[in-house]
Amino acid sequence: SVFAPGAELAEPATRPTEEAGYIVSGCLDLWIDGRAFNLTEGDSFRFAREPYRWRNPGSEPCVAVWVIAPPVY
Repeated sequence: SVFAPGAELAEPATRPTEEAGYIVSGCLDLWIDGRAFNLTEGDSFRFAREPYRWRNPGSEPCVAVWVIAPPVY
């Protein structure tokens, strides 16, 4: 996934999935069930069926490997 500078999912979303990710480059603010995390290159995350939202606060794109299981699109 590529998140443009300033892009965000402003309202929390919840999916019936397990999700995990790895930040390849850039930075991403991630809120999971109301807890805030500032992720940068090399950081990872995991959550399951919890409300989440995200924002790229940086001036460059954030590139992340984001795995969703089962896949829902």
